[in-house]
Formats: sequence, structure tokens, C-alpha cells
Amino acid sequence: MKKETKNTVKRKGQVLETFKRIFRTPTSKLGGVIFGIIIFIAIFAPWIAPYTAYEMDLKSIYLSPCKEHWLGTDYMGRDVLSRLMYGAKYSLTLGLITAFAGNCLGVILGSIAGYFGGMTETLVMRFCDIWSAIPGMLLTIIISAALGPGYFNTVIAMSIGGVPQGARMTRGQILVERNKEYLEAAESMNTPKASIMFKHLLPNVISPTIISMTMGIGGNITQAAGLSYLGLGVQPPTPEWGAMLSDGTSNFTTYPYLLLFPGLVIGITVLAINLIGDGVRDALDPKLRN
Repeated sequence: MKKETKNTVKRKGQVLETFKRIFRTPTSKLGGVIFGIIIFIAIFAPWIAPYTAYEMDLKSIYLSPCKEHWLGTDYMGRDVLSRLMYGAKYSLTLGLITAFAGNCLGVILGSIAGYFGGMTETLVMRFCDIWSAIPGMLLTIIISAALGPGYFNTVIAMSIGGVPQGARMTRGQILVERNKEYLEAAESMNTPKASIMFKHLLPNVISPTIISMTMGIGGNITQAAGLSYLGLGVQPPTPEWGAMLSDGTSNFTTYPYLLLFPGLVIGITVLAINLIGDGVRDALDPKLRN
């Protein structure tokens, strides 16, 4: 019991130290503050938004930013600020879930290929070669077109498109670690192979994948917005930022704020995530630690 308690305290200390390293630079702190505000808005939008996301006022169609509607209204009289606040939930979860799901599947395939080697490695990596022969965005578009538009179909399409990169990265890291002494010791004790892979080996090679996943969240948010813009992602009336961008393009010259504000929010969010990603890279990459 005492040993478990000491190990738990040690792990908590390591996690706390990692977070300190992530946010030790002013830029990563700035990214963390901005991203924290966006997450707060996404969670509490129903209570802090001035209107609901679907509340229409046909007498207030295409209002420019004013006192009652700080960011204006759209073609159905819906408040743009409120829809952006509600839409944060959809855009953030799209970016987070797809980055996590795609990398998790990639880690599993890469772990199997790297640890077992031989024919298993050949089959898995040739499959990934075929998979990655199609550009990621194109593959996502093809899957989205086959499944149809919608939130969950977009999650599936984007997750599948990000698997090969995670598999290649994990396999490369495992090849470096595969012949080290601690693995030989675990094998000599007849430790189950699944336990060796996921309990002993994976924790030592997961850092690059975490860095890649963090850096990829912003790109996934942008990609989701692009799919919605093409009519293949989340569709109106869902207040997803990409769908709002798509709505704003038809009247861009007359009502530019309908395109400007969603694009600005997406840009700020991606910037904040990339700043945090830089901090994660500096904290987890031994070559970049001071």
C-alpha cells in the first residue's frame, strides 16, 4: 500500500512538472489562456450567450454589428455572437475527438507492426502505404461524400484520414526501443506480449504521438471547417464555425461580417492550440529541453 502511494505521488509530481514545462514560456501561457477562455465559452454558452443559437427574429435580418447584436445577425435574424459561442462546442470536439481517435488507432497499428516485426510489420505497413497514398483531405472528402454530411460522419471521416501518420510515427519509435534491455527482461519473465507493448514499451515512445496529436488539433478544426464549407461536414442549422463560414460566403460582399467573424474565431483558436502545441513539444522532446 505504501509503495503504491509513493508511486502515485511520484506520477502526480511528474504530471505537474510536465504541465509546468508546457506553460513556462509566455507564448504557451498566452495560448493556454485563450484556449481556456474558448473552452469556458463552449461549456457555458447556454448560460452566457445573449440569445440561443436557433432563436430567429425575422425583423432583424442582416443587421450589422450594433448594441443589441454585437456581431450582427444572419439571414434568419439569428445572433452571430450567440451562434459562435454555441458553435465552439462542435468545432472544438471535432478537433479533439478526431485527433485523439485517429492517433489512437495509429498507435495500435504502429505498436503491433513495430513490436512483432516480420510478416506482421510488412502487412500493416503496406496497408498504411496504400492508405496514405491518398492525400488526407481527399480521403476525408471521399469518406464524407460516401457517408453523407453530419457531425458523427465528419468525426469518422476525419479520424480515418489521420491514422497512417500515427502508425508510422509509433512504429519508428518502437523500432528504436525494441531491443533494449528492459524489454528483454520483461520477455524473460514471460510477461504477456500485450502487457509488454502497452504497459512497458508504449509509455516510452508515446511522447512524439502526443506532440503530433496536440499540433494536429488546430489543423483538424480547420479541416472540419473546410468540409462544412464544401457541404460535406456539419450542416446548418447546427452552429458549427465552418458551417457559418459557408453561410457567409453567399453574401460576403454585402455582409462581410458573416464571413469575417467565424473566420477570425477559427484563426484565433488554431493559433492558441498551436502555441500550446509548441509548449508540449518543448516539454516532451528531450532534445528541446533546457
